[in-house]
Amino acid sequence: MRIPHDAQMLTVHVSTRDHISGSHEAPLQLLEYGDYECPFCGLAYPVVEEVKRLLDHELCFAYRHFPIVGAHPHSLRAAEAAEAAGAQGKFWEMHVQLFEHQDELDDEMLFYYAVQIGLDAKRFVSDLADHRFIERIQEDVASGAGSGVRGTPTFFVNGIRYERPAEAGSLIAALKLTAPISGR
Repeated sequence: MRIPHDAQMLTVHVSTRDHISGSHEAPLQLLEYGDYECPFCGLAYPVVEEVKRLLDHELCFAYRHFPIVGAHPHSLRAAEAAEAAGAQGKFWEMHVQLFEHQDELDDEMLFYYAVQIGLDAKRFVSDLADHRFIERIQEDVASGAGSGVRGTPTFFVNGIRYERPAEAGSLIAALKLTAPISGR
């Protein structure tokens, strides 16, 4: 596919550092910069789940944090909770809880979700109290800003910024249209 000369490209490519659903070696790659408290990200969440279901093993989905703290006061803390869960091998389980309960992201509820998904609660609370994952979240924000992200959700399909509405059919079409000819 010919890429328009003004297309915004991803500056920090998806790697094993990212939270990935599917195989890093999959031929199609979808990256989301998101905010757990953003209502538009909440609307995009089931769309992404549908794309993942439909493309299955063909898709590498990666999620990066881009909390808009000025508009969403719980977004940074929710990102910290996701990272704390990730440190215990349960990033995606917490990711689901946060998006399915977007209106309940205070510390008490974050702790409740941690217990629900089977985290070591003491370690989880300690990680949040120490802000152990702030640097990682800031790295995600910086990589997004460097790629032209200004709001959430922002998607990149196969490294190219996706500028259309988040709909399963159009996302899948864009993924297939921009897929590398010979894989990665």
